Amino acid sequence: MNNEDLILGLSFTEFEDLALQVGLTGLILFMLFIIWNLGKESKAGRYGMMWMFLGLGIGFVGFVAKAIIQKVLGIE
Repeated sequence: MNNEDLILGLSFTEFEDLALQVGLTGLILFMLFIIWNLGKESKAGRYGMMWMFLGLGIGFVGFVAKAIIQKVLGIE
């Protein structure tokens, strides 16, 4: 596929980067909702909810930190 192909006025690679960011942001927000709902249904309380978010959410914290570090250092 040629990089000059336009999708919604963006090149293919620009569209791909934007779609990846939007899609992953949506998935992370959905995972946060699932963790919150799980804590609410199990009546975990504040302390239990904190540990649930910490334990279950640690996976995407690293992913978000990597993106922030790349932006700050200009590595992209």
